[in-house]
Amino acid sequence: MKHILYKRHPIAPPWHERIVLDDRRELLMRPIDPADAPCLREGFALLTPDEVRMRYQHPMKSLSEDYVQRLTHPRKGREFVLVLAEPLPPGEALIGAVARLSQTDGSRDAEFAILVSHFIAGRGLGLLLMKKLVQRARRCGLESIRGDVLEDNTAMLHLAEQLGFVRESGPEAGLVRVRLTLAVREETLHQARELAH
Repeated sequence: MKHILYKRHPIAPPWHERIVLDDRRELLMRPIDPADAPCLREGFALLTPDEVRMRYQHPMKSLSEDYVQRLTHPRKGREFVLVLAEPLPPGEALIGAVARLSQTDGSRDAEFAILVSHFIAGRGLGLLLMKKLVQRARRCGLESIRGDVLEDNTAMLHLAEQLGFVRESGPEAGLVRVRLTLAVREETLHQARELAH
């Protein structure tokens, strides 16, 4: 089993943690901020073509303005986006990882997406981010989380299996759908309804 090569230090407000890597670099895990838009574009330009393909499932030269707008302005109660960034204010901090949970309209199902850049990969941070998305999904009373993963993205498939995701048929050739069914308690549903209002 791979060793976790970081230390976590929870800080206020919620969903914020200071992460110290094994090489002493520091990161801040926090919800995304609208001011992060230019830093997302800068970070995307530093990704390898393979990193882009693994995350978006096809080549991309840049992030569209519409996509960046949607990512940095998650819909309250429906979307949740965490980043791992330099410990600088939003708008100044280079972003090394993004994790997104997006609830499907009219259901209690959500889709996840995670990208950890090669600058901070190999330290268990993808697993940390996925655990945070699962935690958020449980708090919101969701029934399941799913994601579509390229067949050759063995790292993401292994990560999903570690957390109990089950493989399903993908929506198209070359893709594997992974799904985690969540046990939802009645009191969690009540809290989720209050969060939505």
